[in-house]
Amino acid sequence: MDDCIFCKIIKGEIPSKKIYEDEDVIAFNDINPEAPIHFLVIPKKHIESVNHIDEESSKVIAHIFNVINKIVRELNIADTGYRIINNCGVDGGQTVNHMHFHVLGGRELKWPPG
Repeated sequence: MDDCIFCKIIKGEIPSKKIYEDEDVIAFNDINPEAPIHFLVIPKKHIESVNHIDEESSKVIAHIFNVINKIVRELNIADTGYRIINNCGVDGGQTVNHMHFHVLGGRELKWPPG
């Protein structure tokens, strides 16, 4: 997708503070963090939202959760806790139409968020 901000980050056209990358996914710090630790993990293949997951892409989603597990352990928040957020669709708060998972931690996270 030529106009997708996350696809541009993947291609290196827009800079990001990468914390992880492999052939299928990339993780980088959020530019407007809502917690001391706030990063995004996205598939390199453009998948618009959870509504567009198919049998093939579900393997990448499973891999994303393995990557999240690895990163939260490296950041020492696995034991204290963190939140994973995926917004889906306009009413769900999705502002970039490239599936992504926010991971927040480093402080107590209240519910509801805010």
